[in-house]
Amino acid sequence: MLKKLLIAVAAIFCVEGLSAAGAKWISVSEGNADVPNTWIAFRKDFNLEKVPDTEKVIIAADSKYWLWINGKLAVFEGGLKRGPNPSDGYYDEIDIAPFLKSGENKIAVLLWYFGKDGFSHKGSGKAGLFFESEGETGLKSSADWLSKIHPGYGMAGYPVPNYRLSESNIKFDANRDMPGWQTADAAEKWGFKKSRECGEWGSPPWNGHQKRPIPMWKLRQVRSAEFVRAKGKEFDTVTAKLPYNMQMTPIITVNDPDGNSLIGIKTDHVKIADIWNVRAEYVTKKGKQTYESLGWMNGHHIILEVPRNVKVERVEYRESGYGTEPSGKFSCDDPFFSAFWEKALRTLYVNMRDNYFDCPERERAQWWGDVVVLMGESFYTYSVSSHALMRKGIRELVSWAKPDGVLFSPIPGNYSSELPGQMLASVGRYGFWNYYMNTGDIDTLKFAYPAVKKYLGLWKLDETGLTAPRKTGWPWGDWGTSLDKRLIFAAWHYIALDSAALMADELGLGEDAKEYRLSMEKLKAGFNKCWNGAAYRHPEYNDATDDRVQALAVISGIADKSKYESIFKLFKTQFYASPYMEKYVMEALFLMGRGEYALERAKKRFANMVENKNYTTLFERWEVGGDLGGSVNHAWSGGPLTVIAQYLCGLYPLEPAWKTFKVEPYPAKFKRASIEVPSVAGKIKSAFVCDGGRFLLDLSVPRGTEAVVVLPAFCSGKKISINGKSGLSEFGAGKFANPKKTTFKLPAGEYSIVAE
Repeated sequence: MLKKLLIAVAAIFCVEGLSAAGAKWISVSEGNADVPNTWIAFRKDFNLEKVPDTEKVIIAADSKYWLWINGKLAVFEGGLKRGPNPSDGYYDEIDIAPFLKSGENKIAVLLWYFGKDGFSHKGSGKAGLFFESEGETGLKSSADWLSKIHPGYGMAGYPVPNYRLSESNIKFDANRDMPGWQTADAAEKWGFKKSRECGEWGSPPWNGHQKRPIPMWKLRQVRSAEFVRAKGKEFDTVTAKLPYNMQMTPIITVNDPDGNSLIGIKTDHVKIADIWNVRAEYVTKKGKQTYESLGWMNGHHIILEVPRNVKVERVEYRESGYGTEPSGKFSCDDPFFSAFWEKALRTLYVNMRDNYFDCPERERAQWWGDVVVLMGESFYTYSVSSHALMRKGIRELVSWAKPDGVLFSPIPGNYSSELPGQMLASVGRYGFWNYYMNTGDIDTLKFAYPAVKKYLGLWKLDETGLTAPRKTGWPWGDWGTSLDKRLIFAAWHYIALDSAALMADELGLGEDAKEYRLSMEKLKAGFNKCWNGAAYRHPEYNDATDDRVQALAVISGIADKSKYESIFKLFKTQFYASPYMEKYVMEALFLMGRGEYALERAKKRFANMVENKNYTTLFERWEVGGDLGGSVNHAWSGGPLTVIAQYLCGLYPLEPAWKTFKVEPYPAKFKRASIEVPSVAGKIKSAFVCDGGRFLLDLSVPRGTEAVVVLPAFCSGKKISINGKSGLSEFGAGKFANPKKTTFKLPAGEYSIVAE
């Protein structure tokens, strides 16, 4: 009985002397490591007769870690923010064999314990490290590992980062540093002590762990930044220009003849309105020194606040980010949309790391309205490794569902309010279903479907046939004014039901699909009762007619073609959609055959972002500023990128994993455009040229796929040749045929198609 009691206590509290065969969670034996922004240095020395071919280790930490082996940096910012579900964490699996040598080896780990939750992290409440070999070395974290709270790190003063961020401002005092602690005799020189064993794998407060589902960070070579120094009253300001908005860690080399000078380190994105992002502080030692602040920042400029007696010799930066490549390409004859594409690409990447997030400074939060848009962009731009970030996000959203089935975001973290429009969008056609169509990941679909069914079961229809109001945490429909929310939520509900029916079909759940479609019929009828002859308006809504509602009615299929002309006229006068919802307006215009105006309206609305020379990224709002500051790197504003790819270039999957895909270009005002899509089936290339009366389309269809080609309406009646051969009889489109346009199906291969 006593033994059981001791084991239970050891699982909850850090105690010395807990022993067993496996590795243990460990922390320091002296001092309180469980306070926010604590940094702990760990050391383990061991001998090795022969270096193994591979030596896989698993490493888990609350919260982040840096790993050196024999003085070489093996992992830069390992670990993921905690929260695959409300109680568990993630672990990394790493092969350390390339860093090992025969004889004595030295392992060093620097752990950063956040010590506070945020909108993207759910901490355990205790600092801890777990390290275990799966190979020949037999390395296991235990009491014989040495550790010490790093005396150089501390908490910077006010202002502190806003409560949405789990990271703290880092202060480093070079006078309290332990130079060379990664390889020196840590116990003798720096006073390292044996660690405390805190529990077994799976024990609280760290609980269960899932293998890191996304790549390790992509690191770029350290680069120098040109800088200028301006004199001030209290200190000088050094401003170093970065090539673009990026995630990076700043590195400074300074010379201080006196020492003990305080240098402030931040970027031009340190503050949005009165909301603070992370910054850092550095206390110099005497002489020349180089320091890298390990907490990543983002911005267009690194800004240092430097005492006059301190000489700044170099400003450098180490760019890091999600492990993916910009494999998609787009070009066209309109410089505006070429520039838009590049800014959207940059904005998307600066909003990817542990998760997709809304912006990299105010929140770093996985709001699912944003994620839906960012996923759509990623499929057309970044390599397929980006799909792992989507899968992680879907599984987290489902795993954080409340017991009654309510889905909410951002997750993981300390936010728990449901945003109904965003949640319905997430489980709908643009969210989970779009992920499945692009990836063919049936396992994730199976994992998510029960949560989708349970969540949609919370939504009912009222006596009018419309979606009945529910009490939710934050009934957010969009930024801005003139929000006809009853119809906004009803349209998202309809799209979600449609997606659920498709999921049910795919999973062989015919009765579920039937129920969803019955609800769709009733909802569509109720929605169309709100058509007043010129627009959709809920009877209880008294503000200006909402362009968002009209767009959702079109893209959902609720509005039939008889209403298109009236809706088109309204789109020429109503401009209430935020950059988040404007993507859906643009898509509706293409669907209505008004692509020319879709481009015209997008140019007008996004001009301030695209033409602004001060920013390489797109804004949260139409202007810089506004409520909550309005970030200048909000990837939901890149939504039109997806419309350009899907509708102007006409590429999208008809069957999961792009096994069959459509190529239906709509040139609108473009004379030429080309696109490359990094699909899971391989790279798809499409390029068109409108040359007088001729239309030329070059196409690459990857092995194992088929392309359904639908030529623009103006090609009807023209002579069609494929690779110089006239006639389409051998290329029937089957079930995908379009009776109003020239349609044919092509197997894998390279094609040059001419209509003249």
